[in-house]
Amino acid sequence: MTTPLPYGSWPSPITAEHVAAGTTPVGGGDFVGEELWWLEGRPAEGGRLTVVARGAGTDAAPRELVAAPYNVRSRVNEYGGSSWAAISVAGVRTLVFANFADQRLYLAVAHGGAPVPLTPESAGEDGDPQLRFAEIIPGTNAGEVFTVCEDHRDGLRRYIVAIPLDGSAAEDAGKLREVSPASRFVASPRLSPDGTKLSWISWEHPQMPWDGTELHVGDLVEGRVSTDSVLAGSATESVLQPEWLTDGNLVFVSDRSGWWNLYSHSLETGEQRALCTLEEEFAGPLWSLGQSWYKVENEHSLLVTHGTHGTSLARLDLASGELAELELPFTRVSPSALRGNRLLASATSLVEGDGLRLIDMETLGTENVALSLSALPDPEALPHARAMEFATADGSPVYAHVYAPRLGERTGPEGEKPPFVAFVHGGPTSQAFAQLSLSIAYYTSRGIGVVDVNYGGSTGFGRAYRERLRGQWGIVDVQDTVAVMKGLVAAGLADGNRLAIEGGSAGGWTVLSALTDTETFAAGISRYGVSDLVGLVTDTHDFESRYMDSLVGPYPEAAELYAERAPINHVDDISCPVLLLQGDEDKVVPPAQSQVVADALAANGIPHAYVLYAGEQHGFRRMENIINALETSLGFYATVFGFDADVPSLELS
Repeated sequence: MTTPLPYGSWPSPITAEHVAAGTTPVGGGDFVGEELWWLEGRPAEGGRLTVVARGAGTDAAPRELVAAPYNVRSRVNEYGGSSWAAISVAGVRTLVFANFADQRLYLAVAHGGAPVPLTPESAGEDGDPQLRFAEIIPGTNAGEVFTVCEDHRDGLRRYIVAIPLDGSAAEDAGKLREVSPASRFVASPRLSPDGTKLSWISWEHPQMPWDGTELHVGDLVEGRVSTDSVLAGSATESVLQPEWLTDGNLVFVSDRSGWWNLYSHSLETGEQRALCTLEEEFAGPLWSLGQSWYKVENEHSLLVTHGTHGTSLARLDLASGELAELELPFTRVSPSALRGNRLLASATSLVEGDGLRLIDMETLGTENVALSLSALPDPEALPHARAMEFATADGSPVYAHVYAPRLGERTGPEGEKPPFVAFVHGGPTSQAFAQLSLSIAYYTSRGIGVVDVNYGGSTGFGRAYRERLRGQWGIVDVQDTVAVMKGLVAAGLADGNRLAIEGGSAGGWTVLSALTDTETFAAGISRYGVSDLVGLVTDTHDFESRYMDSLVGPYPEAAELYAERAPINHVDDISCPVLLLQGDEDKVVPPAQSQVVADALAANGIPHAYVLYAGEQHGFRRMENIINALETSLGFYATVFGFDADVPSLELS
């Protein structure tokens, strides 16, 4: 029998070091010969990303294909994605990858050796690379690759480019061949099986890819698109992930029904038909390039992911439209490669966490190729995820995953309710999934509850739910989060006097908006959060430079609304302590966004702390900074909520 201890002071076995050192980012993989290759992070090396290879046998030792200082990470659209590909060159297995520092493409052979540059140096006057690449696929011949190119050299253009693998373009940019017409944004290049056609998607300002995109198909003549036909999509229809079923048939995802569902298009007849119409999502927001939500199994079936609160894997029969569920122990699945009856997929397990899994499609047996968590903590220190639905004042639904405090049989004092922290995800067009998160367990194992909120505007629940946030950012997200917290208090799960809110990026905006507009919360933590809308639209990167058009309104036409919504103009209304965490190299939400809040809090005498991390971009990747941010956050709550933690209480200014 254990002695009750105040919530927040439970003796957790999960330390910040466990969270940082034990969590390794693991990306999608591919089958390469008899090996498996995948992307893997190195938190102890400043968050560097590398590609790892392993033999087919489960006892084969992984080896690193890209050594330091190379960092396999693209900056296309700043969020990058799909930064490497396995390419066969004269029968030799090779790796083509984008290097973060200079954004050049490099070629590295699988057996080792120094990477060889394929694209030219392109640093501009400010030192930023002018040419950036992502989504690498084999080209029309064995001596080249196709990839999305973001070109800053003369204005800003994006297009699909062919890059020779002999390295000739490393010294001569004229060797780069533009394959497709340029658009503001380009993604998902796909060659037809016979190599005569190319499909891709594009979109223009002010649309984001979840607002509206267009699906293109072009004939290739001498390695360039000679015709350009738009098959689907518009400013109000989001089309994603086109894939070739046969030379004359394409599959794609569209939200024309109000949900991202699957469709096919016949190039011969022009007929389009829905393959499976459900009020569920078969895709998600295209924040980074190369995201995959389904795989073509053969010309008769697809392996698809679908769902609302999470995603599951199923086989879709194209003739009948029947969906056969595949029973797997995952709350989220993202397929990355398929060979025969073996599927490589990134998947989330509530027992083992995130990882790359090898799934036998006949037996549904799974093998862990690489797990994000190097060692699992005591299961008794891990929370249980509970999907719950709450209601706003007008009866609108709000979805959330609730993680109550848990440490074995540990309890709080009789009559005491635990403090609860609302996690608000970034984006804001994103989604919180049920997950095994050491960051969440870091709190819950100490007696602090966590609720991960999918406020209006989140994905996973159809286009109408996403568009609840249209023009209402800073209002609907705040109201929905408040409704969730009040629901937890009403249900007797949380202490209404010890409610906190924290989030990063767009989630940081919701934190600051909630603290200025409501009195629900006793504390807030903003990580690289948006505070000044005018500063954001005038000092952010191109991909999100028109995002505010849909979330708030076009600028400068809606300047008064920008001023009215911006938390920085209402700091006087904040009456509770605030913690600000920020990276000094953030290009998405620059440090000035946090600094201006810190200055205003100081001027108004509001207890606060501001921590600026050197060498960090949008999100913390360095181990020492992840540790410090966690311990600082816990110390902040210990100070505000008055419990004794196993870290020092944070001194506030």
